Order: sequence, then structure tokens, then C-alpha cells
Amino acid sequence: MTTTVGANWAGSYHYRAAGLARPASVEELQELVAGSAHVRALGSRHSFSDLADTDGVLVELTGLPSGIRVDAEAGTVSVAGGVRYGELAEQLEREGWALANLASLPHISVAGAVATGTHGSGAHNRSLAAAVAALDVVGPDGDLRRVRRGDADFDGSVVSLGAMGIVTRLELDVEPTYRVRQEVRTGLAWEVVEARFHDIAGAGYSVSLFTRFDDEGVAQLWVKSRADEPPLADAFGTLAAGATMHMIRGGAVEAVTGQGGEPGPWLDRLPHFRMGFTPSAGAELQSEYFVPREHAVAGIEALRSLSSTIGPLLEVAEIRTVAADEQWLSGAGGQDVVAFHFTWVRDEPAVRAVVRLIESALAPFGVRPHWGKVFELDAAALAETFPRLPDFVALRDRVDPDRVFGNAFLERVLP
Repeated sequence: MTTTVGANWAGSYHYRAAGLARPASVEELQELVAGSAHVRALGSRHSFSDLADTDGVLVELTGLPSGIRVDAEAGTVSVAGGVRYGELAEQLEREGWALANLASLPHISVAGAVATGTHGSGAHNRSLAAAVAALDVVGPDGDLRRVRRGDADFDGSVVSLGAMGIVTRLELDVEPTYRVRQEVRTGLAWEVVEARFHDIAGAGYSVSLFTRFDDEGVAQLWVKSRADEPPLADAFGTLAAGATMHMIRGGAVEAVTGQGGEPGPWLDRLPHFRMGFTPSAGAELQSEYFVPREHAVAGIEALRSLSSTIGPLLEVAEIRTVAADEQWLSGAGGQDVVAFHFTWVRDEPAVRAVVRLIESALAPFGVRPHWGKVFELDAAALAETFPRLPDFVALRDRVDPDRVFGNAFLERVLP
């Protein structure tokens, strides 16, 4: 135990917890939880707010055995919650297996990414939480329980914001390994985006548009296609990148995954960044918002109207699509969505002011935030766009009536 927890990955949030624990076994974790008034799991420190914080004890799960085990007959892998996706992916690839999708960063922990509704990209690809088949969770009394797909509480227990307990182990759907090619193109004009957005978003297995929402249009179009599918057939008026590109101006190109259309293992193409390098800009803030996919073009137009305000604080913005899932608090819960992601310079007061403008501009489209990023939407606004939020609150009240896993973040966002 130590009284110094430190900061998040980007150095933008400093944890206020009284201490940090790294249990070496599930039994040790159970004893810790049972004896704590307030406790939360910390994950890989990739949230940009106080979502994971507590006035009690924070718990890192990296000391628990990873125990990565594939069940070929069930088509699942069992993995400890503190394992990072990059580590899991490497083990799966060695055994001839794969996940359907990955987030842009492989550095994030499995349990933390799932609990916050983190996702990859692809018109037909769902969030990372949709791959969860079962969870092992330490509850407020220290008891270990399993929640399985099909259980009454399951869809409220996966994207849980840490409110239901500490997830020690997950079972995820897997499939046979596959290869992916990644092509980067430049110069996608706004008029083409607005006329053909859904064609562009469906042009590959995973598609990302990088922009600053200014008059230059989409600076970079990243298309990731499975090797057993045709490569990009329609260039949409773009040009092939002549060299490896980073989406952020001046970014280290050695940090990004392989481009140029050369097929490679899924884990080396689906993320944007390589495991062994600092991803993105490093010292930064992030925000992300989801709106129903039918409002994609209207959302883009609304954000373009703010370009002069957004621009001075923006490193880059990314536009992606995510397919609907069943998780109550998923950004794509019950609906196909377009996701607008913002990588900001690390100026939190200025960013929060701009975020409020973005939320207002996207409000007519039923905007939802990414739980792990910077946002200003309050409980009333969230209740309007997450129809299962009352059910989630009722489940949390039943599972954790004494708020052992509660914190200031949950007090703000839950009605």
C-alpha cells in the first residue's frame, strides 16, 4: 500500500485516493474489498477524468495472474481484467486466434476498456464490450460472482463504470486469426463526405477519417480491410499516401501500425498505434461523442460550424462508426452510431469550455459521451439519451446499496 497514486496516462488527472493496492491473488483482493469502506479498480490509467478515482483505496489488478486460456469449443478466451489488449492479442495470435476488433490503443486494460464502452471502428463492428461472454466480479461484501451473457443483469453489468464491483476475469469471443491491410489516403473533400458518408464508412472492415473540421476537409482516410476481402475499390477522389503517416502533425511515424496496403496480422493493423510506443500526442486530453448514424452528416456540419473555436485547441479529430450492441450504457447501445473523437492540447479549462459548445451543437441528435473522456453533460442530459440508465441505477442500488464502489463521478452522472 502507498499513499501516492500518481497521475493518469496523459498526466492530466492526479488521483486523490488515500492509497493504492496491488493484490497478488483474487483471495487477497476479496479480503481487501470486504474490509474497505470505499474501493475502486484503477485499470491502465487511460481515463481523462475522476471516473476511476475514490476517496478510499484504488486497486491495480496487474499483480493477478493473467491466466489467458482459450476454449476452442466455446470460441472464447478467459483473461484477467488487468491484462492489456496488446498482451492478450499477442498470446491469441501465437495460438492461432483473434478478436473481432481492437481499439486504436492496444495499451488499455481489458476490464477498464470494457467498463467504459471503449470501441474500435467499422460499420459492422461492435464495441469491445459486445465481445464479453462472462465476467467474474468481486462485489462489495468480497464475494466473487459470475455474470454470464443471457443473465438478467448481464447487459447492465458489462459497461458498468466500475459501479458493480471489481472485474477480475472476463471471457471474450474469439475467432480464427486473420490478416489485415491498412491503406492511408489523403485529400478527402467535405462535399464527398457529405454526399457519400455511408459508402466511405463501409469501404473497409475498419475506417477512420482524420480532420480538424476546417476547410481542408478530411486530411487522412485510414481504411483497414481483411486480407480475404477486396482492397479499397473506390478512392473517393483521394490520393494514396506516399509514406507512412501519423494522424497528428509532427507525430512519430514509428509509433503507428503498418500502412501501405501490405497485409499483416490483425493485431498489427487494427489498432492505430504500436504497443511499444507512446500513442497519440502523449500530453493531451480527449473527448468523444456518439450520435445515431443517420445523423452523421448533420453532426459533421454542426462541428464544422465550430471549426474556428475548436481549431486552436485541437490536435486532431477522428470520425468512426460503431455497430449497435445490447449494453445499457454503451455509446452504441441499441443503435448504430457515428463517433466523433477529439484529441486536445492539455488545457483543461479551455477544453471544457469548447466541449460545452460541442455538446450543445450535437444535442439535437441525441448525443452520448464516451464515459472515459472529458465531457460536461449532466445526469439529466444523460438520462435523456441513455434510456436504460434508470435500470442501471436500480441494478447498482441492488448490487452495491452502501456505495462501496461509488465515487464523485458516479454521483454526477447517475440520476
